Amino acid sequence: MKLKVVLEPSDEGGYTVYVPSLPGCISEGKNIEEVLDNIQEAIELYLEPLEDE
Repeated sequence: MKLKVVLEPSDEGGYTVYVPSLPGCISEGKNIEEVLDNIQEAIELYLEPLEDE
């Protein structure tokens, strides 16, 4: 499954990332690699209850 993510520089440094199609699915990271790893984990957790049904 491919989902669009939006990366934004954070005022405190690093990045904030969110998934427009998954309300509330947001993460942060110190660099692009970390933030993409973090949002992948957040997406998996967000969708996990749907997989159980």
